[in-house]
Amino acid sequence: MRLSTQRILRVSRVVADLDRAEAFYCAAIGFVSVGRAAVEPALLAALGMDGFKAEQALLRLGDEEIALVQFAQAGQPYPPGSRSNDLWFQHIAIVVRDMDAAYAQLSRQAGWEAISWGGPQLLPPADGSVRAFKFRDPDGHPLELIWFPPGQGRAIWHERAAASPFLGIDHTALSVSLVSRSLPFYRRLGLAPAYRSRNHGGPQTALDGLLDARARVIGMRPPEDRSPGIELLRYVPPGRPMRAPNPNDRVTDWITLAVDGLPRPSPGALRDPDGHLLVLEVQGAVGA
Repeated sequence: MRLSTQRILRVSRVVADLDRAEAFYCAAIGFVSVGRAAVEPALLAALGMDGFKAEQALLRLGDEEIALVQFAQAGQPYPPGSRSNDLWFQHIAIVVRDMDAAYAQLSRQAGWEAISWGGPQLLPPADGSVRAFKFRDPDGHPLELIWFPPGQGRAIWHERAAASPFLGIDHTALSVSLVSRSLPFYRRLGLAPAYRSRNHGGPQTALDGLLDARARVIGMRPPEDRSPGIELLRYVPPGRPMRAPNPNDRVTDWITLAVDGLPRPSPGALRDPDGHLLVLEVQGAVGA
C-alpha cells in the first residue's frame, strides 16, 4: 500500500495526570492550551481500544500541535532505565531562538529529568553546528531543545518571531533498528529524505547520555514544507526492542498524519517495523 502524506498534524503522548502534564508543557517549554475534549470513539477503535475512555488536551507552540492523552483505564508506567537507543525512544524536537534562555526557563520548573550530560551541547560542523539538549517530561517522554545557527535548519526557524524563547516543533525522532527496513516503510507513506548525517564523538555522547554514542540520522519530510518531519535514528548498536505496548501505556506516542489514498474509513492506525504507532486521517476530513 502506498499513501500520500500531506503533513504531520500532531504527536499525541499518553500521560498519567493531564493537569500536571499540561501545566508542565505550558510553563517549561512555552506551549499554549487550546482546549480539552474526549478522544473520539472512532480513534479509540482504530487504536484497538474500543470501549475505553480517554480525555485529551490540545496544546500549540507556534503553528504546531501536540495532544496529551489521559485514559480513564491507566496503563503501565514509562519503562524505568530507558535509554536513547532503546527502540521505544521517540522525542519531540522543540526549536528555540535562544538556547540559554530556553534552558533557564526549563530549569526553573520541577518534575523533569535530564537525558543529556552537562547541559546543552554544541555539535561539530559536520553535524550542523547546532546546540541541543535532551530531557524527559514528568511521565518519562523524551524531548529535545534545538537551536539552529544561520544557514542551518528550515527557513521558517529563522523567519518566525516570538516573545518566548520557544518557536515550534521541527520533528519527532524515532529510534529504529534497520534503516533498510524503516526507510522504505516511510517512503511508502509519502515521506522523502531531506537530510542525512552520521553523528558521533564527545558532544553526541553527552547529548544522548550514552557512552560512545553513534547515530545514523535520516530526516524524512512530507510535501508540505511547513509541516514537522519524522527523523529516523539508527544507533550503533541499537538498544532494546519494543514489546508492543498497549495504547494506554505511558510509553505510547502516536503520530497523526494527514493522508490521501487511505483505502478504508478514517481514521486508521498501524505500527512501523519497530512498533512506533501511526494514526492516518484522510486529508480534508481532519478535525481537532
